[in-house]
Amino acid sequence: MSATTGTKLHVRQVHSGIGEPEGMRITLRGLGLKGPATEVTVDNTPSFRGAIKKVMHLVSVTEVAASASAPAASASKKKAS
Repeated sequence: MSATTGTKLHVRQVHSGIGEPEGMRITLRGLGLKGPATEVTVDNTPSFRGAIKKVMHLVSVTEVAASASAPAASASKKKAS
């Protein structure tokens, strides 16, 4: 399992979950995707890979180094005044 050490998966939803079975919509939400064009970075673990495999036709996936994804994860939303 050393191939997955230090990597993360960048997942982007490219198609809507409308018309899909409820289980697939729940899986998209479980991955943190809220609709088309939303993106998340998740750990490269068997559980996340299984969830991604279930909705592979609705998402695009790229593998990134864990150190490269750290700044994106720490970005915070700025509150409008």
